[in-house]
Amino acid sequence: MATLLGIQLIITMIAINLIHRLSPIYSFARWTLCSTGLVRYLHPTDKELRQLLGLKKKDSKQNKRPLNGHGENIDVFQIPKNLDIDLESQPIQEHEIYQLRYFMEYQWLVNFSLYAALVYFTTEIYSYYSPIENEINLSMLWCAIVIVFAFKILMSLTLLYFRGGCYSSGERSTVIVAAFVYLVIAMIILIIDESKLDVRLDTAYKSFNESSIEFLHNHGLSSQGPASKLIVKFFLALWCAVTGAMFVFPGIRTAKMHWDCLKYYECNKLYGKYFTYSTTFMKGFMNFSLITHFLLVLLWVKPIAVDLLTAKNLSGLNKPLLTLEQFESLRCWVVVLVVVQRLYMMPMFMQAYLNMAQERLEQQKKEAGRITNKDLQKQVSVIFYYMCVVVLQYVIPLIMMLFFIFFYKTLGNFSWTQVIVNSSPTISNSIQNSTIESNITYFSIQSLKQVLTADVYRGIFGFATWWICFAWFLSLSVGVLYQSYLTV
Repeated sequence: MATLLGIQLIITMIAINLIHRLSPIYSFARWTLCSTGLVRYLHPTDKELRQLLGLKKKDSKQNKRPLNGHGENIDVFQIPKNLDIDLESQPIQEHEIYQLRYFMEYQWLVNFSLYAALVYFTTEIYSYYSPIENEINLSMLWCAIVIVFAFKILMSLTLLYFRGGCYSSGERSTVIVAAFVYLVIAMIILIIDESKLDVRLDTAYKSFNESSIEFLHNHGLSSQGPASKLIVKFFLALWCAVTGAMFVFPGIRTAKMHWDCLKYYECNKLYGKYFTYSTTFMKGFMNFSLITHFLLVLLWVKPIAVDLLTAKNLSGLNKPLLTLEQFESLRCWVVVLVVVQRLYMMPMFMQAYLNMAQERLEQQKKEAGRITNKDLQKQVSVIFYYMCVVVLQYVIPLIMMLFFIFFYKTLGNFSWTQVIVNSSPTISNSIQNSTIESNITYFSIQSLKQVLTADVYRGIFGFATWWICFAWFLSLSVGVLYQSYLTV
């Protein structure tokens, strides 16, 4: 085990020890909710509502009367919708967030993602000075756990629309329609030639097919290949459809928060420390952060990005601006920087969501009729109760982008420093290109590395990363169009 893993086992054990010792004391997930200046709104109590209405407190004998056959004392009364109510606000406290729905999932995902990123970058620093050749890269296991758990949480959030009965029929229909739309889009993209879209799936399939046939022949087995290209692309299209359908409502929600942030900065109403910046600067910065998702999509379009920077000579230059290796390094860095930028802006978006409690009351004042005190209190308190659901919808696509690009960079044999230092990659490919001796009858690590070459990983994780970026950008665009033209 020490021969196969080496110092990576030590890094993993240190990370596990840190998780065990620091988790009860410090949680980065709790810090993002309680120490970033977020303010929530408290619902008005029955006493405050009665004071605004000028009503006296109910008789205690009436309160003891059972309601609907139950022995509970429920004080329900009607109030006009246009009642002038000012909600009290207070910073979010740590003891309040444990009752929130999906808080434990959010805490586990964020904390584990942080430790996985630390393990990954520590391993990358180690492999830069001592290339990993005959070892298993354990940081990839950490990244895989993060992606699987993020996908599982996002799936559970989407299934909530299918368990809500008739109240969620609209959302359920939207998810189903989005799945079919993304399926059609994925099928169209998968038949596009690699000269247009730099996903390298055809190259990956060819490399995997040839190496697997050689692998089976060396072990005395005859085969024409593991699967046809059509079947592989069909299952890829199904994965794309499911992922795109799960991104629909997170994209619409994020677009709503983006729209609200712009409105608050325009009207000078954004509560908290975030409004200390210049209105023009922040509005420009937020719009630029939205455009960056479109730039990520263009990074895989060959005529626009790849050929322009690596194959054509720009004016005044006698050679391309970047080599292909430098462009791959730049592409990885751009994805990481966009994710970091969006995570930095998360408190602004979450405060915009929490401000919906006051917005709902302001909108209600324009309506006629009456509402019960319990319904009004629920209308305010439900915003805070579902805060962790909203923040998960915001961070999960970003986490998936980040860790897929980690897979793409590491398993694709790229370099983080290639964009600065133009040198050939230090990772040896001798294992991948070597043939397996016929007398070996077990599936060794070297044998698997011969089948799963760098071209295979580049095709799989390059396409996965691009699709996550594309599906998230398309969902955000649908949300922005909805907020612009379909809402009042």
